[in-house]
Formats: sequence, structure tokens, C-alpha cells
Amino acid sequence: MAKRKRRSKNRHTGRNWIISILAVIVIFLGVYVGHHFYRIWNQQRIEQEAREKDRRAKQLFIQQVAPEAQAMQNTYHVYASITIAQAILESQWGTSQLASQYHNLFGIKGSYNGMSVNMPTYEEYGGRMVLINDAFRRYPDNNASVQDHTDFLIRNSRYHNLIGVRDANTATYLIRADGYATASTYTSSLRNVINTYDLTRYDKVAFSL
Repeated sequence: MAKRKRRSKNRHTGRNWIISILAVIVIFLGVYVGHHFYRIWNQQRIEQEAREKDRRAKQLFIQQVAPEAQAMQNTYHVYASITIAQAILESQWGTSQLASQYHNLFGIKGSYNGMSVNMPTYEEYGGRMVLINDAFRRYPDNNASVQDHTDFLIRNSRYHNLIGVRDANTATYLIRADGYATASTYTSSLRNVINTYDLTRYDKVAFSL
């Protein structure tokens, strides 16, 4: 009888040991799977917050530029959507050094009221990107940059075909053809920005003012 009890006890001990190991494995897998899904959820949360922050920053930039662009359209008949789209492209949403430090939203070269800054810039020549140093206009604020952009267009006779144009596709073609930018993709880039952010709505508002 004693031997049977010993064997029975040993079997119970073996089963308990196996159950304990299985329990540890289950707990470990649970912790691992939980941590894995938490990392995925947290990464998605971070990416979502980054996208939302980027969306708000872009919308804020548009809202900052739009009123002056519309005012220029009302006075000089240069499409607000073109002005806003150029500001977005040329300044990288206001984040470029030229824009963030010197309020030059359009990459206009030269000087403004005697103020300028020398900076490196890439230009496209014959399909090749070439790095050069050039003088760019420096402004006291973004509104001055928007105003000077319109003044730049109306004072240069090569851009006179833009004045009064009421079709964004035509305007985006003309401003590239007139020589504002050397990039061969400039027209398509402007159109993409205008369509993505529905910038023509600012033209309609300006025309109705």
C-alpha cells in the first residue's frame, strides 16, 4: 500500500509541475502578446498624433497666408490660390530657413527695402540640379512677403498674362512658362497642392468680396 501511495503522490507532483510550467508559459505568452499589441497601438497613436499635428500646422499656415492673398487678388487680380500654393511650395509650409527666419515665402531673389540674405539654393538647368549661392529678399513679416510677391508679378512685364486670369490651371501653366521657377514639375506641383487643399475656394471668396 505504501508503494502505491508513493506512486500516486509522485504522479500528482508531476502533474502539478507540468501545470505550473504551462501556467508560466501562458502568463509569459500573455504578457508578450499584450506588450506586442500595446506597442502596435502606441505606434499607431503616435503616428496619428503626428498626422493630426501636421494637418493642423498646414491648415494654420494656409489661414495665415490666405487673407493677404485674397486682398491682393481683390486689388490686383492675381489668383489667391496661386499665391497660397506658391507660398506652400517655395517655403515648405513656412518651415524653410528662408521663410521661418527671414519671412521670404516665395523664394524671391534680390533685396526688399535694402534687406537681403545670402543663402544656398538648388536650380534646375537642363535637367540637372545645380547648387548655387544667391541673395534673397528679407521681409519684416509674412504679409510683407505676400504683398511683395504680388508687386513682383505686376511689375515684371513677363507675368502680365497672369493678371486677371480666372482659371487656376491656366495660371499654374503660365507662371512656370513665364520663368518664375526652373523646375520642370513646377506646374504639376502647384496643381497638386491646389487640388489637395482645395485652394480655389479662396479665389471664390475673394471674387465675392
